[in-house]
Amino acid sequence: MISLNKYNQKRNFKYISEPEGAIKKSITELVFVMQKHAAFHLHYDFRLEIDGVLKSWVLPKGPSMNPADKRLAIMVEDHPYDYKDFEGIIPEGNYGAGIVMIWDNGSYTLADNEGVANVEKKLNCDLKEGHLSFILNGKKLKGEFALVELKTKDDNTWLFIKKNDQYASNEDVLDQDKSVISNMTLESLEK
Repeated sequence: MISLNKYNQKRNFKYISEPEGAIKKSITELVFVMQKHAAFHLHYDFRLEIDGVLKSWVLPKGPSMNPADKRLAIMVEDHPYDYKDFEGIIPEGNYGAGIVMIWDNGSYTLADNEGVANVEKKLNCDLKEGHLSFILNGKKLKGEFALVELKTKDDNTWLFIKKNDQYASNEDVLDQDKSVISNMTLESLEK
């Protein structure tokens, strides 16, 4: 069963504008969001909608469009579906304090969904097996990617990998530093 208890326990909603945990679903396509988060350390939060929540990974170095780059991704607690729209400041003294910007967003599909009757059931099976392959249709992130769990004693360590397709590139996608929602940088959001 999917639970947002851990998410809710870490937050005091009297003092923050982050959405309270609730399970919801997209009406048509599954969504993803990549948030740039200037907290204690600058990082990126990658979130995939599965079963009404956003499965979430922290990417310390952010995403890459270069298939040779294998970016560390740490799986963290599920976030509520409405977190896909969260952009703003988490006040000092609260969990995750800092500035959150919607760096990219869009929809996604399974990379190989031929003959798959229930996409979310397949995603959950792939998640348990530690290997997700998906196609992102974002404004910055496009094409096929994979999340691959590393088999270590720390069971939340994954790799975020761009697959070699027509969208693969050596250009640094992180140079595109504005929000896809507000067209602001982290610095301008802070002001």
